[in-house]
Amino acid sequence: MKTAYSDHYTHTLPCGMRIVCAAGPTEVVYCGLAVDAGTRDELDTESGMAHFTEHLSFKGTHRRKAWHIINRMESVGGDLNAFTGKEETVYYCTCLKQHLHRAIDILADIVLNSTYPQHEMDKEVEVVASEIESYNDSPGELIYDEFENLIFNGHPLGRSILGNAERLREYTTEDIVQYVRRQYVPANMVLFVYGQADPKQVVRLAEKALRNLPTDNAVPVLPQERTALPEYQAQTETKQMDTHQAHVMMGRRAYGASHRNHLAMFVLNHILGGPGMNSRLSQSLREKNGLVYTVESTLTTYTDTGVWAVYFGCDPNKVERCRKLVLKELTRLAQAPLSPSALLAVKKQIKGQIGISYDNFENVAIGMGKRFLHYNKVQTREEISTRIDALTAEDLWQTAREMFVPEELTMLIYK
Repeated sequence: MKTAYSDHYTHTLPCGMRIVCAAGPTEVVYCGLAVDAGTRDELDTESGMAHFTEHLSFKGTHRRKAWHIINRMESVGGDLNAFTGKEETVYYCTCLKQHLHRAIDILADIVLNSTYPQHEMDKEVEVVASEIESYNDSPGELIYDEFENLIFNGHPLGRSILGNAERLREYTTEDIVQYVRRQYVPANMVLFVYGQADPKQVVRLAEKALRNLPTDNAVPVLPQERTALPEYQAQTETKQMDTHQAHVMMGRRAYGASHRNHLAMFVLNHILGGPGMNSRLSQSLREKNGLVYTVESTLTTYTDTGVWAVYFGCDPNKVERCRKLVLKELTRLAQAPLSPSALLAVKKQIKGQIGISYDNFENVAIGMGKRFLHYNKVQTREEISTRIDALTAEDLWQTAREMFVPEELTMLIYK
């Protein structure tokens, strides 16, 4: 399928790799390779493998040593980076448009031709172990991982992305190679480019970068069958963490990205604890009652499910009061539809924030790549605004009534 460059352009290479391009207003290009493999795709014996593989992909290929990989883009002022999620691993690059050929070449090399040498693994595992310990020392961050594990009842989707340091130290080059052979094939990838780049040139550069691809790596494979999600069961857990303040999360399993109520839930989450100081939870817990410094509501979306949660940190003896105030705000949304003026105001605020977010071109590029990877489509800002405008107060009310049931909320407390 190919579409006009004025909007976006898509193409599929013979090896199965998909390409998506969109024009941008800057001399800088943002590009990357998104791989349809994340933490939830690890086997039970591969905890932390997706993230560890991402790190090791920068440590040497059949063509380059680690130093040459680092220097390839930095020598022309560019940037090469990566991150691992629960459902994907994304390698991305930012550079001036005249260096796009370098970017596509190095991305293809580290993703498809890495060697994962054991001596580099032995060094890098200590770097990741330090990252894990740093995370464990931050209860306000650690609680998000543990909360997801509660929500998904031990399912791989709730597993920590970083994994366990002792398990990571046991991995060998062959372990990584076996994981990569299963997951890192072109048919499971999307090359995305945002900026002033000719799509036909992008295709030519991709074909050139993949010309020496090993035969077994070029064979399209069927998507790995993911482990079925267990039934959701609400629970409450308190952990003694010897922290100065209590860290609390309360929420539940939510909708997947394609669910008809997903957008309504997105708007409800914004009303409750979005980025603005005028969110209902911020006004109630912080501004009116002075109980917290931080309170936020988050909605994490996966292809087939999601997690909605409220986080706050407070004095340990104020946890119950804060909990009741949160439930009060949830009940308000579930009891009656928003007024026309309130609905109009929240739509205006969300569309304004989305518009501003489009000035972050790197995030726009990565978002485009991830969406095309998982759903094989591109969604423009205008399309998002149209969908938001179409939401009714009844849509939000019905979703609130379904989601904000006190007995169905999970709660995790660090004290």
